[in-house]
Amino acid sequence: MDESVIVKMEHIQKRFPGVHALDDVNFLLKSGSVHGLVGENGAGKSTLMKVLTGIYTKDSGSVTVKGRAVNYASPRDALNDGIVMIHQELNLMPHLTVADNIFIGREPRIGPILDDAKKNMMTKELLESLHLDIDPRTRISRLSVAMQQMVEIAKAFSYRAEVMIMDEPTAALTAAEVEELFTFIRDMKARGLGIVYISHRLEELWEITDEVTVMRDGQFVGNLATKDADMGRIIGMMVGRVIYEEPKLHSTTPRDAPEVLRAENLSAPSVRNVSFSLKKGEILGFAGLMGAGRTETMKLVFGANPKTGGRIFLHGRETTINSPKDAVTNGIGYLSEDRKALGLAIGLSVSNNITMADLAKFASRGIVNDRRIAAESSHYVEKMDIRTPSVSQLVGNLSGGNQQKVVVAKWLLRDCEILIIDEPTRGIDIGAKSEIYKLMNQLVEEGKSIIMISSELPELLRMSDRIAVMCEGRKTGEIGISEATQEKIMQLATSRGTIAANDM
Repeated sequence: MDESVIVKMEHIQKRFPGVHALDDVNFLLKSGSVHGLVGENGAGKSTLMKVLTGIYTKDSGSVTVKGRAVNYASPRDALNDGIVMIHQELNLMPHLTVADNIFIGREPRIGPILDDAKKNMMTKELLESLHLDIDPRTRISRLSVAMQQMVEIAKAFSYRAEVMIMDEPTAALTAAEVEELFTFIRDMKARGLGIVYISHRLEELWEITDEVTVMRDGQFVGNLATKDADMGRIIGMMVGRVIYEEPKLHSTTPRDAPEVLRAENLSAPSVRNVSFSLKKGEILGFAGLMGAGRTETMKLVFGANPKTGGRIFLHGRETTINSPKDAVTNGIGYLSEDRKALGLAIGLSVSNNITMADLAKFASRGIVNDRRIAAESSHYVEKMDIRTPSVSQLVGNLSGGNQQKVVVAKWLLRDCEILIIDEPTRGIDIGAKSEIYKLMNQLVEEGKSIIMISSELPELLRMSDRIAVMCEGRKTGEIGISEATQEKIMQLATSRGTIAANDM
């Protein structure tokens, strides 16, 4: 066997009740390389890595690490063997310091007393060896998401990790933070680590990986050197079908479409006199860098945050919205970028989630009609092609794309005519993205109106009829889709003043 091969997985099988999660999967990782692992949600990527790290027990097949057959009984066994997985949801304790988190459970002691001075010194030496300028005494809650991720990696390195598995590491990072992370990964690679890189952002593959393994429906599809691959080929391997979204060259909103929403001079501590309007059947994109104030502006519209100034008009009539209940009563729905925490009740069924925003509709004299709930939610499952074994399935067991459809269904059942969608495809694979785009286009064709916040410029250019751009809490400009380019959007997104579209 090639001496550079540090992990070899052959003919891996794993079944869950009713699901063949891994079907004869092969995977090989070399030391000193970054190996991309891609596939649609539900393809089996995370399951395969959980088998490797001892979270799941394989049904059959073999796993070889550093030339030795292994069968880890727990993640601790894998960790002791130099294999660590950094999950998308970071496993840090925000109220503790950097040093506390890195050496939790392994703290140096003087007799029975914790030796904080030595712990901080060990952490400082570790961080300096990784060229990280972080004070060991800083609380995790005070660090950016990017810096927290670096702490997770430093913690892994403290275990003398030889294999590092990174699951969607850039999902919540800015462009500058992504480049910082990539520099760090390249350093880890140069130190001889084998790195598994799981991501839905396919363009990142050519930035950071040496080779790519593609999975589909729990099966190994193929492995290829990144330099020999192209986007079309990888997408074709992932989904088994052609995915192509026509760019939007002109607005599809009728010129005489009535205005459904107008905001005038919305203000709050992080929002400064923002005004915009939305027409019936329109997708209004909101662009800007992290911290530009896009989400904060929409939370003012939805009544989730208090405003210090400004007015909101619905169909030309000024409307008071001081709470989400006011917004929903007036036909406005909000899909948060964090759908698991703020959009869904993960521990409840699909039917409970779809109907929760209008539960009174299914109750009489305080008694909920479960049969009507099942029938109505089944209608939306079919209408929106939500892939679930039944409406009684826990929504937490669905893929990211299907979870997003459940959130949309919830607001459609509530008959919201205006949908604010924050990062509609974050954490969603390429095939599911296509389905979400089709759904959004279908909704505006039916007369709904959408405000879409997105950090992905291609997504904004593909879906929007107009694009409003923000920077540091201000709206710096607005561009019709026929004139919009990535360069114009970025110029506005980095401008502290207001630039008219025709001045660019």
